Amino acid sequence: MSLSPPVFQRLSLHYFFYFAVLGALLPYIGLYFQSLGFSAIEIGQLLAVLLATKIIAPNIWGWLADHSGLSMRWVRLATGLALFFGLGLLWFDSFWGLFLTILFFSFFWHASLPQFESYTFGCLGDETHRYGKIRLWGSIGFIASVLLIGWQVEHFSIAWLPFNLLLLLAVVWLSTFLLKDKKRSHLPHLSEGFMLIVKQPAVLSLLVVSFLMQLSHGVYYAFFTIHLSGLGYGKTTIAWLWALGVIAEVAVFYWMSFIFKTYSIRFLILLSLFLTLIRWGMNAYLADDLGWMLLAQLLHAASFGLFHAAAIHLIDAHFKGKHHGKGQAIFAASSHGLGGALGMLMAGYAWSLGGAELSYGLSALAVAVSFAVAYRWIK
Repeated sequence: MSLSPPVFQRLSLHYFFYFAVLGALLPYIGLYFQSLGFSAIEIGQLLAVLLATKIIAPNIWGWLADHSGLSMRWVRLATGLALFFGLGLLWFDSFWGLFLTILFFSFFWHASLPQFESYTFGCLGDETHRYGKIRLWGSIGFIASVLLIGWQVEHFSIAWLPFNLLLLLAVVWLSTFLLKDKKRSHLPHLSEGFMLIVKQPAVLSLLVVSFLMQLSHGVYYAFFTIHLSGLGYGKTTIAWLWALGVIAEVAVFYWMSFIFKTYSIRFLILLSLFLTLIRWGMNAYLADDLGWMLLAQLLHAASFGLFHAAAIHLIDAHFKGKHHGKGQAIFAASSHGLGGALGMLMAGYAWSLGGAELSYGLSALAVAVSFAVAYRWIK
């Protein structure tokens, strides 16, 4: 059965505002913490906590959603609790107060997306090629958010960031009420052997590669804005650089169906890793040149857009039936969760010891290892 236009629009709306939150969070939260007087190591630690909960939360929510067969119920609960705990951003400016706020907020925030991805694929049925046209609205939301808040930071103050985040979180939660839950039915022979699937070399290697890829992005998400600010870039210019990366990502999602029909998944993953290696080299040594930064940001199409689209396609192919939610969850936990958290933590210490060159050098090393693993085992 074809996906109806109203459902397509409501799925797109949720992605738009979910990633608008990330457009406010990722480029500016480090700058906000810096404005409160935190050191590079403390910023790295707080951002590590922001992603570390993604190791556990998606797996708990994946089990609950798969057990009940009702994904949207758990998405609604998770986004509501994320909004509630996000209120702590208004009340605390101390390290430990923000540590606990980020801990609880991020736990529920990260729990929701894998289940929404699972719900989206359930709505798509045999039309999984349409996922890119829905997901690209998340990228558009990110762009809108990063530009508007960049303008606000330039002309007013970074102190408004918590209010921006809470407003967007409220809209995300409200958008979940536009979608109806439906009980999923599972074929018995597809409901067994979750760990047998995970232990397959192709699946294990994909999880390892995804972990290393996201680890390499830690320094970018934690210190890109701080790095360019220190080099004299204006906040509006930095916002447009962030936006350019996501615009390039949108192009990948828009043309995803054509790309997947033309090239093999293995080739696309290897290509994305190779281009990511080049990108981190540019960020390490050429960040003072706007032209090179424009080119580096265009490579976000590969390092995030192309890689994410290819990886999630493989996860959807490997994890069927009752394991679909858990498959999305373990992918999120190993990549954006464990990889992202360790990447942020590593970035904090590396930045304090050796600045951009050491931090991006370690990122490049992680990508090089992931390329070798992908070349050997991903089929």
